[in-house]
Amino acid sequence: MRNIKTAFLSIHRLLQASRRHRARSLSACRLFSSYGSSPKVCIVGGGPAGFYTAQHLLKARGDMFVDIYERLPVPFGLVRFGVAPDHPEVKNVINTFTQTAQHERCSFLGNVSIGTDVSVEELKKAYHAVVLSYGAEGNRSMGVSGENLAGVFSARDFVGWYNGLPINKELLPDLNCETAVVLGQGNVALDVARILLSPLDFLKRTDITQQALESLKASKVRRILIVGRRGPLQIACTIKEVREMINLPETKADMLPGDFEGIAEALKDLPRPRKRLTELMLKTLKVDEGGQKASNLWGFRFLRSPVKLLPDADGKRVAGIRLAVNKLEGSGEEARAVPTGQTQDLECGLLISSIGYKSLPIDPSVPFDPHTSVVPNDMGRVSQTAGLYCSGWVKRGPTGVIATTMNDSFETARILVKDMESGPLDLSVNKAGSQEITMLLQTRGVKPVSFSEWEKINSEEVRRGEALGKPREKVLDVEEMLKIAWT
Repeated sequence: MRNIKTAFLSIHRLLQASRRHRARSLSACRLFSSYGSSPKVCIVGGGPAGFYTAQHLLKARGDMFVDIYERLPVPFGLVRFGVAPDHPEVKNVINTFTQTAQHERCSFLGNVSIGTDVSVEELKKAYHAVVLSYGAEGNRSMGVSGENLAGVFSARDFVGWYNGLPINKELLPDLNCETAVVLGQGNVALDVARILLSPLDFLKRTDITQQALESLKASKVRRILIVGRRGPLQIACTIKEVREMINLPETKADMLPGDFEGIAEALKDLPRPRKRLTELMLKTLKVDEGGQKASNLWGFRFLRSPVKLLPDADGKRVAGIRLAVNKLEGSGEEARAVPTGQTQDLECGLLISSIGYKSLPIDPSVPFDPHTSVVPNDMGRVSQTAGLYCSGWVKRGPTGVIATTMNDSFETARILVKDMESGPLDLSVNKAGSQEITMLLQTRGVKPVSFSEWEKINSEEVRRGEALGKPREKVLDVEEMLKIAWT
């Protein structure tokens, strides 16, 4: 009797499996048959702008297919490589991006460099529309002598180093100095300062790279000055980041009372977010005057602009920075910093420039404004180029938070869908989409990484992290990523 029951259950399971397989096959057939005549859009860049644009496009039209091309084998862009490791809550948006990537009408193709492996013109031939969402991979120059001295880094490279960006794995900053200067007073500048002064026991529980942990363990940096060209009322960071600096253990704020003269009187006329931030800095200044003892120091230095970087005796490493002392002309957000003619020298053995990222031209066929470092566009439509769109930083410049990018990307997606429905985009012509591009890539010896292959890399990183008591330990080498993906 037991054997009969077992046999019956086995047959039942086989029948169920057969039905599921047939249903999947029919679904795949329907999907494949609809693919040929459906609108096809490709997105260049697998960061927040790319995924948010894809998310809105897929929701807007049930017949649209979207392919996301990414230069690296791994997705998520600055969410993976730019968000501070001690801000894991910001990275929760990856869950939403994963749902988009796993959508039946969406494909992720990593390890494909647009402009090198395949041109934008080739993409335009294969798709009804192309959206450029590749972000800002360049660094803004300080424009002063000494930028190439050892010990001078861009914030983008420094953040990429501790976050595991493959191109920055060999950065290996020398932290054998007491004072570091960070130029710029935005959130990234404060991220850098916080990571340099955070307790190792805390950082060990994040996804910061192991090699960065080892360098920070040996670090002698105990004082960080965060320098800005304007005053306290124009500072670009948010209250959350300032509060995190204030709350760092064994760390004391080091402010200059003179930088805050007249600031208290201006509080009543400030917008609420700016008022709260300014009140926090004033409160911190009073605590600082109280003589609190700490092993680490950090502080803002206002109304200062770089003039030149000062080398050490050998002329090879940075030993300091000469700053112009500024005054403000105008008030509020529109106030301009004007040099007074005075200068001030600060000693430092490490200098990190956090004055902004910039987008770079991707392809000779794509319009690009070298002065603003963006693709010229009208609400996401690339100027004088039919079928080409842009979203994110390459559209508006490297400003705002992830929510800003979301709204911006949704706007571009809405414009694109409108163009499909009102005529500027001709959907009457069938496009081959990824089928054509993958064939081109194959002839050029380029093999894309799918999202399921990225998930193998993800699983390996989580496994390595668990062995170290961390959420993940990132794979730093592209070749190793590819080996994991294709094994």
